[in-house]
Amino acid sequence: MSIVLAIANQKGGVGKTTTAVNLAACLAVAEQRVLLVDMDSQGNASSSVGHPKAKVERGTYDVLLGDEHMADVTLATDLPNLMLVPATADLAAAEIELGGEEDRATRFRDALARVKGEYDYVILDCPPSLGLLTLNALVAADGVIVPMQCEYLALEGLSSLGDTIERIKNGLNEHLRVAGVVLTMYDPRVSLAREVADEVRKHYRVYDTVIPRNVRLAEAPSHGKPVILYDAGSRGSHGYLSLARELLGEAA
Repeated sequence: MSIVLAIANQKGGVGKTTTAVNLAACLAVAEQRVLLVDMDSQGNASSSVGHPKAKVERGTYDVLLGDEHMADVTLATDLPNLMLVPATADLAAAEIELGGEEDRATRFRDALARVKGEYDYVILDCPPSLGLLTLNALVAADGVIVPMQCEYLALEGLSSLGDTIERIKNGLNEHLRVAGVVLTMYDPRVSLAREVADEVRKHYRVYDTVIPRNVRLAEAPSHGKPVILYDAGSRGSHGYLSLARELLGEAA
């Protein structure tokens, strides 16, 4: 059975796209069939697996507008088990163009339903906001993974996301849940990081895996590769492999 996970946090700079790309890649390395969907108009997930939006003609925008079937805009990556639905420059206009449509919140769920059975995991990289694109992702998802940097302002954002998830559960997707919080850019030497991590654990399930600060994670996107292909021996690569193992252990 396919598992659809939205990687979401309305706060920017927390490692959201890094988590979406590298978790998807590590699941693919573990011989899972994975579809990565770029729902952020910045297109960073797409470029991080070799498909910069300037070179992509069709993608998530065309699926949301109903002009293309998802299977027809899906692209291969350097990993045989990892496929991509890319973002194009047009995606920035999707929220405006869909704003008046009655099915504006369920467009993506309905499109994904036609192909998700072909994959073990579908990973949705959401924009850093709680707008219509993120709403479409959450309506389609089984669970939400929340990347979070250990700082106090991040706790406020986590609360807002939790409220949004509860509203969606009460209307458009009763099965939606927070699958877990993954701590990113973590430095255990900083006491604030430990304090925030402890506070989050009081309210949410936090993955055992902690993603460290790692220069290889920052470098990999500029080479159009997930870190597992850029530097498989790096601490960042080991972190996301560990996170993938946690997810696979839950699904077993």
